[in-house]
Amino acid sequence: MDKDEVIHIIAEKLKLIRTESGYSQDKMAELLGISKKTLVQIEKDRTLPGWNTVVAVTALFHQSEVLQNSLGDEPLEVIRLVTFDHAEEPYNRTLGGKVWWKEIRTAGPYVLQQNLISKHYRILDHKRFRWISTFDEGEAVKRLEELAGGKKA
Repeated sequence: MDKDEVIHIIAEKLKLIRTESGYSQDKMAELLGISKKTLVQIEKDRTLPGWNTVVAVTALFHQSEVLQNSLGDEPLEVIRLVTFDHAEEPYNRTLGGKVWWKEIRTAGPYVLQQNLISKHYRILDHKRFRWISTFDEGEAVKRLEELAGGKKA
């Protein structure tokens, strides 16, 4: 998944996200920092939102079911990944991946999972803290081995 794909997904779902949240076009445009005319053009599939608008939608509506069904259970993680190519730090606890994630392999107390929608990978520890996220499977496997103490995963 890359920025263009995310932009197209958000453009296609923006009206649903807005209506799910109960906002008028005027209020949604105000929240996103765009004109109502621009919002209407996006909703009518006449133009695409800019990256800043996509980030704003994702940040403000990250708990939207429409957004989660489109990008996976952690839309902000997808935004970080397409922006920075990877995210690496034990920065927050997850729910463990019961719905949106497929377990790829384990090594020691770590598990490598792949998101079923965005196809990115992450490594969780036994307490479900995320250590790395990346779209690169090779990088994910290498980090899993490093985290597990150099043992093959």
